[in-house]
Amino acid sequence: MALAPTVQLRSGARLPLLGLGTWPLNDDEAATTVERAISAGYRLIDTAENYRNEKGVGEGVRRSGVPREELFITTKFNREHHSVDGVRRAFETSADLLGVDYVDLLLVHWPNPGQGRHVEAVQGIAALMDEGLVRAIGTSNYKPSHLQDVIDAGIVPDVNQIQLDPQRPRIVDRAFHDEHGIVTESWSPLGQGSGLLDEPAVRAIAEAHGMTPAQVVLRWHVQQGLVAIPKSSHPERLAQNLDVFDVELSGEEVASLYLLESQEAEIVDSDEFGH
Repeated sequence: MALAPTVQLRSGARLPLLGLGTWPLNDDEAATTVERAISAGYRLIDTAENYRNEKGVGEGVRRSGVPREELFITTKFNREHHSVDGVRRAFETSADLLGVDYVDLLLVHWPNPGQGRHVEAVQGIAALMDEGLVRAIGTSNYKPSHLQDVIDAGIVPDVNQIQLDPQRPRIVDRAFHDEHGIVTESWSPLGQGSGLLDEPAVRAIAEAHGMTPAQVVLRWHVQQGLVAIPKSSHPERLAQNLDVFDVELSGEEVASLYLLESQEAEIVDSDEFGH
């Protein structure tokens, strides 16, 4: 069974380049899917307080029988916890639901800059990392301006998780991440509901390589060092999504997918939205 390659984070932890997203699975679905995914070779599992499935994710981890230290478990917390003490409470609740002693990557789910505590939220994660309760510091949906506030306070996150796919390549955000040694993680990497997988350019590459359209798009992510966390509960698609590390897209093929960038492809504005 082949496992996904990993990328080393600033903290020293190694993050698999491809993992399992678990939204919008409920606890029962998450338990079944996580167990199935780990059995298929997944080692990165992504959940969140807001998904309300952390208990199910933890159950799936236990059922898998794979030692905890071989897994990379990530979760996120909501805006009411954006204080140093609040982050600790959020961690304790999530860890209890997951049934773990530590979390590999803890992320601020949305910056909610209007409440002015997006820096303090990251400082709360850093405090937990100092105690060995968290192995890496994460932000999610932070714009470069939000990240700069955090960096100015003396902390550089290991990971920023953003909405990203070929129609939304987020080039400016990724350049900022690269400049500061922050790994980019793509949520909704397959452009859920956008018709991305039906694009002729995607289908032509898939046909040329004997791949599925989803495999082509996931290969586009990981070949560029982007960490992708697609969600699937279907056994065959779970296996297919992980099987993208033995094919190399050409430079022309990668470039052709960038041409799919669309001004109509909506990106959730994290200055306006957040929970």
